[in-house]
Amino acid sequence: MDHRQVGRLMNTEVVRARRTTSFREVVNLLSRHRKTGLPVVDADDKVVGVISETDLMYRQAAQDILQNRWYNRRRLTGRARAARARKRGLRAGELMTSPPVTIGPHQTVAEAARLMVTGKLDRLPVVDAEGRLCGLVTRSDLLKVFLRPDEEIREELITEVLVRTLGLKPGALGVTVRAGVVTLSGRLGRSSEVPVALRLAGRIDGVVAVVDELEYEHDDAAEQHGEQIVRDRAQEWLRAPEEGAR
Repeated sequence: MDHRQVGRLMNTEVVRARRTTSFREVVNLLSRHRKTGLPVVDADDKVVGVISETDLMYRQAAQDILQNRWYNRRRLTGRARAARARKRGLRAGELMTSPPVTIGPHQTVAEAARLMVTGKLDRLPVVDAEGRLCGLVTRSDLLKVFLRPDEEIREELITEVLVRTLGLKPGALGVTVRAGVVTLSGRLGRSSEVPVALRLAGRIDGVVAVVDELEYEHDDAAEQHGEQIVRDRAQEWLRAPEEGAR
């Protein structure tokens, strides 16, 4: 299930700007490549910021406001002066949003989606361990995982989850997939195996939801609870000598 990693979905041909790229050239890049934003990199190709149409429009809209006498330099705080300089910026390095929110190629699609939602972002630069740009992932890229054919999802679920991970035979459980909704039916040996099967099924790319129709032969909830108590007490016993030595 490694295709859930960002590196498998990202675009590797990334339109980028330098700190010194002019306002007009940034506009040309966005228009020519039909983009709404792009990363800004330094001489080592490390991502230092992101610039979008919003940043450019913000600068233009601010021009009239900047003429207002309320913006008299003597009245501006340090932060306000920095914002004013940004609005008057003529280079990408002055207009960009920095520091940028980035993600690594080996991080998951779920992590990328979380960053986009919490940060209200439309795109994420993908960087290597050194912070160098290696790709770009957008919201539409993340949504592509939900376009997988149902049969492809079903085949992966049986092969990767049921057989390889849980050690079951291919026909041990009933597996149906319709419009990305997975239904698992049949009987497992222990009750503790049910949530594991459901959780792993939900992690497969393209799965919208998982319907639980599973049964089990043996309820091992009490055994699981007892084993956890033993583990907890063992940990307490192991920690006791260390705490006494202090």
